[in-house]
Amino acid sequence: MGIPTLISTHTSSGASSIDITSGIDSTYDEYMFVYTDINPSVGGHWAFQCSTDGGSNYNTTLTSTLFTAMHSEGDAGGLGYNAAHDEGQTTDPQSLNVGTGAESDESVAGILHLFSPASTTYVKHFYARTMSYQDNDYATDIFAAGYFNTTSAIDAIQFAFQHDVNAFDGVVQMYGIA
Repeated sequence: MGIPTLISTHTSSGASSIDITSGIDSTYDEYMFVYTDINPSVGGHWAFQCSTDGGSNYNTTLTSTLFTAMHSEGDAGGLGYNAAHDEGQTTDPQSLNVGTGAESDESVAGILHLFSPASTTYVKHFYARTMSYQDNDYATDIFAAGYFNTTSAIDAIQFAFQHDVNAFDGVVQMYGIA
């Protein structure tokens, strides 16, 4: 990994999404998004989707996989593939975790890497690692990876809770990797 350069910081205080519509261009071949202290007002799945039209639509076709390692305070847990949160050539948002409650101590944090978004030749690969505390019981470590099946340049990204208009608090920082 190269040297990260902070490009922008986006803070939500009760918003339903964070839309980053500038700064994703050919300056860097890799972009890193660090999300911290993401706490929803209603439980849900933290997710993202990309745009090829400056953020007018977040509906880029993607294929992905997701697996989860989890452990409860009661000493239960495991590691497993989570078919309910992967995507197969859909325009649905990509889950970055498998559920976070709305209690004040439940939150999401993690890092998403997006590669060569400005390319007009290749698909755009991504991977993410997300940690969360959910259901007042479980520590989860989620791994997601895949690609956006487009040769159009990706120029915007949206973070939100999937399936619901769900207000949340939290911070997303965007870095370029040189």
